Amino acid sequence: MNLSRRSLLAAGGALGAAAAGSTAVNASAASAPTAPGPTASGPTASGHGRVRTGFERLAADGYALLAGERIGVVTNPTGVTPDARHIVDVMHADERVDLVAVFGPEHGFRGTAQAGGSEGRYDDPATGLPVYDTYLKSGQPLADVFTASGVDTVVFDIQDVGARFYTYIWTLYDCMAAAALAGKRFVVLDRPNPVTGRAALGPVLDRAFATFVGREPIAQAHGMTVAELAKLFDGEFLAAPLALETVRMTGWRRTEFFDATGLPWVPPSPNMPTPETALVYSGTCLFEGTNLSEGRGTTRPFELLGAEGVDRRWAEAANALALPGVRFREAYFAPTFSKFQGRTAGGVQLHVHDRESFDPVRTGIGLLVTARASWSGFAWRADHWIDRLTGSARVRTLIDAGADLDEVTGAWEADLEAFRTVREEYLLYR
Repeated sequence: MNLSRRSLLAAGGALGAAAAGSTAVNASAASAPTAPGPTASGPTASGHGRVRTGFERLAADGYALLAGERIGVVTNPTGVTPDARHIVDVMHADERVDLVAVFGPEHGFRGTAQAGGSEGRYDDPATGLPVYDTYLKSGQPLADVFTASGVDTVVFDIQDVGARFYTYIWTLYDCMAAAALAGKRFVVLDRPNPVTGRAALGPVLDRAFATFVGREPIAQAHGMTVAELAKLFDGEFLAAPLALETVRMTGWRRTEFFDATGLPWVPPSPNMPTPETALVYSGTCLFEGTNLSEGRGTTRPFELLGAEGVDRRWAEAANALALPGVRFREAYFAPTFSKFQGRTAGGVQLHVHDRESFDPVRTGIGLLVTARASWSGFAWRADHWIDRLTGSARVRTLIDAGADLDEVTGAWEADLEAFRTVREEYLLYR
């Protein structure tokens, strides 16, 4: 039986996507030497040698993949070596690389901007390289940026956190599409999914709800690395042919959390300070779509949730769900910015005690259901941003209709199974 992966995605509640005609090439992961320079090579928390990133393998091969090309890099502060040097600084200092441009995403190349901001066009003081702003650019305008920069090859190296609405994967998508339009080669340097790549979880985007927090029909917690996503985007969604190459990691296993990699954690954005934040983010970020604080402006964003007037009843109701791997503590906090700035909010703090069994998306839905039931002031944002985050109006309308946790999460199972079938084709690691 000859199944179409695109039709499976469409069956998962998504509109059809344009056919792709690209050529994808994977750099081999076998017998790669380690990168030069000081690196830690001892055992990690998982008992084996640390992960080698795509950049390390590129450098260890003398940048042969980039030879004779003018290079531009899409990156941010997470594009670092194991000894915490930025790859742009490393490549700029190496005569084997003709690095001519840097492209910054949301928050900027050097990471100076808050959520919803970027750094604009400037010359990097450390290297003198021109830095171009990609944030909120796509299609031909972004292709024109690549053309104006004079690059032959665009290289992508950004740490993702595994959630559909974390915008760096859509920077990846938009840059891939723009590179195809501009006739540029595209190289993705892989990094670990910090919350493992074990499974895809949650609702699948309906393309009628597509925005920069979700361009295409993938699951809310996709369980993929950026190189795997690049291959999926190329194989399923891009309309124009793209010369795509991916440089795989070595040493990464799908079951591993970030602390098993031996790599330094650099916050990918100002409100993603730790891997523990990333662990809960794909569920608790849904509170951006409500009138409750998602913990921005605290030292525990996305782990602290609440609003003025919320009391102990929410924590009690959440704990009564007996969700695996997590407990909820009654908590009070005063954000220094964002919602309830300088005012005391009551709510909950998540305490994940068993991350192996913890399901962040089910947890996030359970918290929405119990917040609405236990606090009379609960409201969705007036613009129905929750629909953009969950990928359709279904979660909101079910919760408003009084559906319980199992009814809400059960409603997306068929869509999710269709996505999982497609996803399997593009996994690079076991």
